[in-house]
Amino acid sequence: MSVHATARVTAVRDSGGATSLPVLESEGPLALRRTRAVTPGTARVTVVGAMSAPLGGDRLAIEVRAGAGTRLTVDSAAATVALPGPGPAREPARYDVLLTAGEGTDLSWLPEQLISAHGSELIMRTTVELAPTARLVLREEQILGRHGETTGTLRSRLTVRRAGRPLLDQQVAYGPGAPGGWDGPAVLGGHRAVGQLLFVEPSFDEKAPESRLLGPTAALTRLAGPAVLVTAVAADARELRTVLERAHDELTDLSVR
Repeated sequence: MSVHATARVTAVRDSGGATSLPVLESEGPLALRRTRAVTPGTARVTVVGAMSAPLGGDRLAIEVRAGAGTRLTVDSAAATVALPGPGPAREPARYDVLLTAGEGTDLSWLPEQLISAHGSELIMRTTVELAPTARLVLREEQILGRHGETTGTLRSRLTVRRAGRPLLDQQVAYGPGAPGGWDGPAVLGGHRAVGQLLFVEPSFDEKAPESRLLGPTAALTRLAGPAVLVTAVAADARELRTVLERAHDELTDLSVR
């Protein structure tokens, strides 16, 4: 039996200037917990998996709304593993993430890796709506197959709009049924870890870093807006995280936070 569940987070700025969480709704396998933030003045929410998900046929969603002037980090306690559903006729699982950030908001979306297990099929959609003065750090990491197995099928789309205008809209597909060449030298080149770091910073309107390579399998690309996108492939999850964390530290130093 498939699971349909939506978890919701709403952050607002209280009268004292702190970030409070009037809405923290868990549902199904998506359990939300308020945890201690590393950065002072920032609220932190951690997604804790309450059961194995997403399985084939599941419909999961997380909605995060960060009001004006808030500072919010959303992360996860462990990797998300896409698994095949029961029975011979399996529907693909769907996982939708909606992030909304108001004026002067500082929002970080930093989940652990998404692992596409052999035999699974997952369609993931992340949609972001940003106010003109909102800041965003968004990290996505996808691991194609567990140790010693081939990948499942993964289709992922990321759409970001700033002030109602498109900032980024991209789609990737890996595994059985994906367009030919996804594992070829022009795409993954045999690597099994792929990720990206999107950094939206209003001060980059004037001083964004220039596009360049970050080693043999990673690149930083300046977008048509106050944002940069770091994309990388790697042999494994640890190597991928190292590349993205170094880029994150560099971009944080360059920004006016």
